[in-house]
Amino acid sequence: MLKIGIAGFGKMGQIRAKEILKNEHTSLVAIFEQYDKSSLSMYKDAVACETYEELLKQDIDALFICAFNDVSAEYTKQALQKGLHVFCEKPPAHTVTELKEVIEIEKRTNQVLKYGFNHRLHYSIIEAKKMIASSKMGKLLWIRGVYGKAGSIDYDKNWRNYKKYSGGGILMDQGIHMLDLMCYLSNSTFNVINAELTNSFWDIEVEDNAFITMKNKNGVVATMHSSATQWKHKFLLEMEFEDGYINLDGILSNSRSYAPEMLITARREFEDVTYAMGKPKEQTIWFENDDSWKLELEEFIDAILNGKKIKNGTSYDGLRALSLVEDIYNKSGFYDK
Repeated sequence: MLKIGIAGFGKMGQIRAKEILKNEHTSLVAIFEQYDKSSLSMYKDAVACETYEELLKQDIDALFICAFNDVSAEYTKQALQKGLHVFCEKPPAHTVTELKEVIEIEKRTNQVLKYGFNHRLHYSIIEAKKMIASSKMGKLLWIRGVYGKAGSIDYDKNWRNYKKYSGGGILMDQGIHMLDLMCYLSNSTFNVINAELTNSFWDIEVEDNAFITMKNKNGVVATMHSSATQWKHKFLLEMEFEDGYINLDGILSNSRSYAPEMLITARREFEDVTYAMGKPKEQTIWFENDDSWKLELEEFIDAILNGKKIKNGTSYDGLRALSLVEDIYNKSGFYDK
C-alpha cells in the first residue's frame, strides 16, 4: 500500500484524491491546502497540514502536486530530495530553466517523476495513436488543432489569469495539452514559425488567445488556436495523411461540456468521380467513458511498485511542451510590451 500526500486541494487535488481512494494500492494520508480549506472536512482520515514543510514530514511514499504553477518546480525538487516519488500537474514549471533544475534532481535521486498530461489517456487518443503507429494512413502531411473554452462570468478573477501564479494565460493553461498531443501523435517536436498572442476580450494580464504556426524536421506544418473566447467549449485535432485523415472531435471532461468525444477516420476515395469527390466515407467511433485520471494513477503506481518506465508525462514530455510554450511567448513578444 502506497501512502500518498497531496499538495494543493482545489479542483485537481480533489480529482486525484477520489482516484487515490478508489485504488487498492494507495491510501491518502496527508493533505496540504494553503487557501480554501473547506473541502478538507470530507477527508478526515488524512492529516491536514498547515505548511508544505509539515506535509513533507508525514509518513508518505509519494506526493501529488496540484498547487499553483509558481510553486510546482520548487515543491517537486523538495519532494524528490526528500526521497518521495512525485506526480505533478501540468505545466511542470514556470520556466524551462526551473524544469531543467528539477530534471537534474530527478536523475540524481532516481525517484519516479510523472507529469499530468491526461489527454493522452483518453480512449479516442489511445486509438488514434494505434492507428498512426500502424502506418495504414501513410505519411503525416499536416496537423490543425483548436482548443477553446468559453471562460465564465468570473474568468478574469481565476488564479490562472494572474501571471505571478500561472506563468501565462490560456496557452499555458489549456493550449499546452494540445501542444503535447501534437508532439506525441506525430512522434516529433516542432519549431515555432510564427506566434500571435492577443488579449481580445478579458480584462486580464495574460493572453486570452494564441494563434500558432509550427513545423517539424519532416516538414509537417502544425497550426493551433488556443482560445478563452470560444464561447462554446471546443476540442478539435485534425491530422491529414497521404491516404486519409484522422480527426479527434470533442473530449470528455467532468463537465462534459467538450462532449461528445469522437474519433473520425476516412480514406481517400472516389477521386475519379466528379460529384462524389471530396466526400469520403467516414467512420465515427463514439466514446462515453473517461478513465484518464485512473489510468494516469495506475501508470504512476506501476512505475513505483514494479519498476516500469513512465510512458506518458515523462520529464522529457514536460520539457518539450514547456519549451514550446516558452518559445511561443518569446516569438510573439506579448510579454515584452
